[in-house]
Amino acid sequence: MEHYLLIHKSILPAYYEKVLAARRLLESGQEKEVSQAAKAVGISRSTYYKYKDYIFDPSEGQIGRKAVFSLMLAHEAGVLSSVLTRISEKGGSVLTITQSLPIHGLASVTLSLDIGALQLATAELLEELKQLDGVEQARLVAVE
Repeated sequence: MEHYLLIHKSILPAYYEKVLAARRLLESGQEKEVSQAAKAVGISRSTYYKYKDYIFDPSEGQIGRKAVFSLMLAHEAGVLSSVLTRISEKGGSVLTITQSLPIHGLASVTLSLDIGALQLATAELLEELKQLDGVEQARLVAVE
């Protein structure tokens, strides 16, 4: 958590909160495309993409306890196992795993983690996961 600050939103530019609002529209299904969600809240697509992975709305009393990662993994033996091992080695604990059927050799995997005992920043764990063989894409979806 050393790379994060807790800041009252009243001192931040309004577009930060609009990025959160656009994400909520997309996650709820009210909007299907980023361009529609961005337009609905009054920001550009580029503003949304620039900040979407860095702005989170923490739940009261649970700051920094859970995180959701979205990964695209090569459909090869041991890839998911290496991801789970790395998370465990760094103090994370897997709460849920959702995996799609592989298409064109890639499987979409969503992991929800307990990061309360994580030994490094969430962003650093994400970077470590990206470096593993077979991890084609990795992004932080949410932190609570």
